[in-house]
Amino acid sequence: VELLGKVYLQDHYSNVTEKILSKVGKNLHNKKHHPLWLIKEQVKDHFYKQYIGRRGTPLFSVYDGLSPVVTVQQNFDSLLIPQNHVSRRKEDNYYLNRDHMLRAHTSAHQWDLIHSGLDAFLAVGDVYRRDTIDNTHYPVFHQMEGVRLFSCHELFSNIKDGEGLQLFEQGHRTAHKQECHTMEAVRLVEFNLKQVLTKLMTHIFGDGLQVRWVDCYFPFTHPSFEMEINFQGEWMEVLGCGVMEQQLVNSAGAEDKIGWAFGLGLERLAMILYDIPDIRLFWSEDERFLKQFIVPHIWQKIKFQPLSRYPPLINDISFWLPSETYSQNDFYDLARTIGGDLIEKVVLVDEFTHPKTKKVSHCYRIVYRHLERTLTQDEVHRVHQAIEESAVRELGVEGRF
Repeated sequence: VELLGKVYLQDHYSNVTEKILSKVGKNLHNKKHHPLWLIKEQVKDHFYKQYIGRRGTPLFSVYDGLSPVVTVQQNFDSLLIPQNHVSRRKEDNYYLNRDHMLRAHTSAHQWDLIHSGLDAFLAVGDVYRRDTIDNTHYPVFHQMEGVRLFSCHELFSNIKDGEGLQLFEQGHRTAHKQECHTMEAVRLVEFNLKQVLTKLMTHIFGDGLQVRWVDCYFPFTHPSFEMEINFQGEWMEVLGCGVMEQQLVNSAGAEDKIGWAFGLGLERLAMILYDIPDIRLFWSEDERFLKQFIVPHIWQKIKFQPLSRYPPLINDISFWLPSETYSQNDFYDLARTIGGDLIEKVVLVDEFTHPKTKKVSHCYRIVYRHLERTLTQDEVHRVHQAIEESAVRELGVEGRF
């Protein structure tokens, strides 16, 4: 595979499709006046103005041009993700080969950026995951990562009688802290993290925003939280964050520091903020969509006017699964490759095991809907037939068409 000027030899791990490769390098987050660019610029502007370093320059540096091709080491190993962890599966990722992949999260750059000596940074980029097909999932989306490290002096300098306080101790891991962190240090890092993120979301969504924190698990932070905001009467998860695993920080050469990290999805924020109903719209070239985001300054309020919804066409496809490994994501990828953005969603509606042969049959419902015009029965029939033929040929299924 040739990608961004480099050649990657394929092996039994390679599973990147042409469709996905065609998205690499589009960098929607860097396209001026694109809604994802707007969200990125708002977050950047907030961090630049809110957090000033010792020399009067912004504390956080921003990286939004890092290559989406990373090593498996960067994407998983550097983040302490175990070898047998489900998130490494081929079914869920796009591998170029055994050693290289399209990043599944911007966290893939954490270790390198800390190792290069940075204490505070934001990393923004396109990330790639094999997933279900519906109006909130797309195999390419955009994330922003934030990391902040503190030395003992930085963390405790504003604390009354803080001279004797330490970052580290040899203790036990509990639900609230890692074994090597002192309770005082964790409390302050956690407080700072939640304050930073609450300020950010309030700046984006407006004053009086209700926020709540839900305990959760990530391999590279502990304790870990998801942040939910109450928007128009509904609680929505907007990001994940936590106190960085010290082992990760140490291995990157910052063993005298403690830190936090967060990761948020730009599409998620844009869909909530602008009330964009379908994630495919971010890839639209339709002027009626794009021109709504051309504003004189990035904080201008935008009331998104939805494009008229064209009628859907719905077709089912049924087949017997092959006896070998079959993954639903293989079928979703195949449908995406052939149907592209004509497909709004694919749902497994029926699963049946034959009582005698024990063969398993799946029936998927495919909803076809173009974002910009009405589809004809004819063109949908051609696409649907191509999906049927391709499933037989490439996935080894036995059609029940």
